[in-house]
Amino acid sequence: MSTRKHILFNVITIFALSACSSDVFVSHCGNMPTEERIEQVKKGQTKDEVLDILGSPSSVVSLDQNTWIYMSSAIKKVAFFKPEELDRDVLTIRFNDYNQVASIERLNKQQGKQIEVNADETTTSGNEPGFFEKYFGGVGMFMPFGNASGTQVNK
Repeated sequence: MSTRKHILFNVITIFALSACSSDVFVSHCGNMPTEERIEQVKKGQTKDEVLDILGSPSSVVSLDQNTWIYMSSAIKKVAFFKPEELDRDVLTIRFNDYNQVASIERLNKQQGKQIEVNADETTTSGNEPGFFEKYFGGVGMFMPFGNASGTQVNK
């Protein structure tokens, strides 16, 4: 096939695939309270009062039960292409040791940072199995039909 025919074939294929699904789906995820409710939360209010006003948080920080996070996002999906985040809204409420609101912070997508995942691995010494353990280490560990005496072997 000539180069021109090859390019023409690729262009036609791309247009045909894009015509298969021209639908754009925007999904909204999360639990962000309305502006009116957020404005009702003031420093010094208790967790119960905040819960009554805003409802349950989207997340509670596991290492710090005094940090509640309410968040929402809008994500655009088109066919098989990578989803695109259109909007993000994060409300963080921190409580002091007396379970009272200490701070209220609001962030959006423009204030966020893109974090790159590092694919490097940390090697650990002493855990590398030898040749025989690697290839013959599982021999005899499981006997699904029992041993010679007819009893099941569990290790």
